[in-house]
Amino acid sequence: MEICLDNMTTEARNGASYNLDIMTPLEIITLMNQEDMKVPLAIKPHLEQIARVIEWCIASVERGGRIVYMGAGTSGRLGVVDASECPPTFGVSPAMVVGLMAGGEKAFVKAVEGAEDSPTLGRDDLVAIGLTDRDTVIGLAASGRTPYVVGGLEYAKETGCHTASISCNTGSDVGKAAELAIEITVGPEVLTGSTRLKAGTAQKLVLNMISTATMVSTGKCYENLMVDVIQANEKLHVRAQNIVMEATGVSRPEARDVLEKAGGSAKKAIVMILAGCAAVEADERLARAHGHVRAALGKEGEACGILCGN
Repeated sequence: MEICLDNMTTEARNGASYNLDIMTPLEIITLMNQEDMKVPLAIKPHLEQIARVIEWCIASVERGGRIVYMGAGTSGRLGVVDASECPPTFGVSPAMVVGLMAGGEKAFVKAVEGAEDSPTLGRDDLVAIGLTDRDTVIGLAASGRTPYVVGGLEYAKETGCHTASISCNTGSDVGKAAELAIEITVGPEVLTGSTRLKAGTAQKLVLNMISTATMVSTGKCYENLMVDVIQANEKLHVRAQNIVMEATGVSRPEARDVLEKAGGSAKKAIVMILAGCAAVEADERLARAHGHVRAALGKEGEACGILCGN
């Protein structure tokens, strides 16, 4: 079947860049900067929809399910990147946020011809990870037409999953296949059809929102500190110390000492210091509070006061 791209905003020509090939480097990047400024404004009307997807993701995580991104090309790579950043940032299992890309892992660095054109592959990839109705599936496609994503979303709905799509054209095929369609119209690209530019930026910003807000809401943050950070290198060891110092006001030697007693957990160390308790009690407090530091410290009312502006 012949593909028609004529009515897609992502394929249209940008009138401001007709002379792109004779612009100076400064002129090119000035224009790109001007166009990039439009992206957050294009996202703003969709914030309520994005928040609804985040609520689904929170529910999935809380009942032992997963957040699953799937896409092809730039969209697929953005999903894989966001998913891969969650374990080191939030201390979660790599299985909690999953990035699927048409053509598999090898397609991340080199395109696999034809993979994105197969709806069956989208379905097969979800079957392979054992998709259940506890999961939330988010399809990514700048064009909004990628068959791999459409096939995946259709299968996900059959399993009873919540499904959402993120695209940059209205009335998209992926939007029709999803329970909720987020269609962010960022306008034609400076380089015609190069959706790694504004369309890619829009998708990345939304993915940042989804993963960050989900993890914060499930206890991976105290105040604005990432208290479950994995200390995989020396920089992150120092960051964990800084987090404990910021949250509690202790010195670096004391932060280092309590972190050691807490088995390296900044979250547990903070509770130990602020609640004046041993590691065992800190564990018990955090377990009762489902991992939320503020609740483990008995500060739920304080949180409400902050949110209510009191």
